[in-house]
Amino acid sequence: QVQLVESGGGLVQSGGSLRLSCTASGSVNSYSIFGWYRQAPGNQRELVATVTSEGNLNYAASVKGRFAISRGHGKNTVQLQMDSLKPEDTAVYYCKIRLYCGSSVDDYWGQGNQVTVSS
Repeated sequence: QVQLVESGGGLVQSGGSLRLSCTASGSVNSYSIFGWYRQAPGNQRELVATVTSEGNLNYAASVKGRFAISRGHGKNTVQLQMDSLKPEDTAVYYCKIRLYCGSSVDDYWGQGNQVTVSS
């Protein structure tokens, strides 16, 4: 069993920066993909960025060039640096880890953190 604990987020003015962090407890030694997702009111949850165990990165087009995802050396932490924030970035941000172990694939989610960008 893996638990994810998130920190960071909050309120910032348009053009500002915030940093989110997520730490996984439990074993994450198998191949995994860490990711950040977000959900704005009335919208579906959407992918923001992912990073694999091998360091491969993927970003949503809407955040490319403004957000940066990084994985800690111990591979059980992930951060999301968000720069040049826009009001449309306002959402609840969720951390997720997908673990691959043999034929098993398991997803674990964090509790979510509110990010609000004022215009």
